Amino acid sequence: MLLRSLLSHRRGRKFTVPLSSRCFGVLLLVAGVALPSAARADWQAIEKVESYAIEGRSGPELYASIGQRGPVIGKGKRTIAYTTFTLTWQRDYRPQGNACVLVSARPKLTIIYKLPKPSGPLGEAARKTWEVFFTGVRDHERVHGEMIKEMVKAIEAYSVGLTVADDPSCRKIREQLTAHLSELSQAQRQRSRDFDKVEFGEGGNLQRLVYGLMTGG
Repeated sequence: MLLRSLLSHRRGRKFTVPLSSRCFGVLLLVAGVALPSAARADWQAIEKVESYAIEGRSGPELYASIGQRGPVIGKGKRTIAYTTFTLTWQRDYRPQGNACVLVSARPKLTIIYKLPKPSGPLGEAARKTWEVFFTGVRDHERVHGEMIKEMVKAIEAYSVGLTVADDPSCRKIREQLTAHLSELSQAQRQRSRDFDKVEFGEGGNLQRLVYGLMTGG
């Protein structure tokens, strides 16, 4: 996701909105680990929420604290929230005649959402404003999480049953799989960027959330 600064102009007021949602991950290929012969096994992603502490008693104070304490990503710039993941695979490659078949592939996917959390109590008005903002940001990150899950399912669908001829040592199949995984990963990143472009755009959902936090608390 691209870090960007948005300018909001409403009711004659102007403020800078440094919004960012970052989604990135580590894809690790673990090959040659024997699995049961079932082509596809049920799996569930592990989802975790990690918080970083912010301070403030009002919406503007909380947002200022995000700017001071938000996670640093990219080129040393801070972000409100981000989604990251790790993905490893257990794959069973089997020579069949002169070919190689990937008979099973089981992912282990962990998705981590990094979100802000006030360190102290808030008054009723600020608490309500914060809850709206936090819920919107959390839901935004969960969309990125769903995109990651869909990418993994696409990898699984392509992988299981993949057959490469003239590959008794099961080398070519790994090269072919790696190339396709790169394509799927790039497609997922582009999809996330397109989603953020809408969310961060003029009048977009996240821009409205920040405006609400800045003016309603």
